[in-house]
Amino acid sequence: MTKQGISGNQVNTAFLSIGSNIGNKKRNIEKTKFLLQNNSIKILKSSNIYETYSWPNKDQPKFYNIVIKVMTSLKPANLFYVIKNIEKKLGRKKAPINEPRTCDIDILDYKGKIYKLDANNNKLIIPHPRLQDRNFVLFPLFEIQKNWKHPIKKTKIKDLIKKLDNSSLYSIKQI
Repeated sequence: MTKQGISGNQVNTAFLSIGSNIGNKKRNIEKTKFLLQNNSIKILKSSNIYETYSWPNKDQPKFYNIVIKVMTSLKPANLFYVIKNIEKKLGRKKAPINEPRTCDIDILDYKGKIYKLDANNNKLIIPHPRLQDRNFVLFPLFEIQKNWKHPIKKTKIKDLIKKLDNSSLYSIKQI
């Protein structure tokens, strides 16, 4: 969906996931939302918080995750830079993949389009390439956008949820 903003810039709808598994996880998520709104990103809807095990190492702290629907005039690469700066501001450091973190923000979908950008080698791929396999993305996304369809697969979100394995279905809890 694209609209004109007051300044004449196009305003686009996107879906972001926010996760945290270090420190005060709820507070980290709220701080993230606050900082997004201070960076030309208007939150239209926010899911409840969902708790899941860390992957692939279940011994690490559990994650709290939400999905938000936003409106922004930022282009995908600019949105990506804003998100990376917010993650750093909230204490995220360069670490091996899947390590615990205070803040993790992913762009799940931007205008229902497909984007592949190499933003300074931090490859940005939209829709997020693994979103269809992640219960902590699909459940909160379904909560706020029941008719969402995967831009590449053209699959409805409820059908993506049905394809999750049993352990994914039972290892998530809304808090």
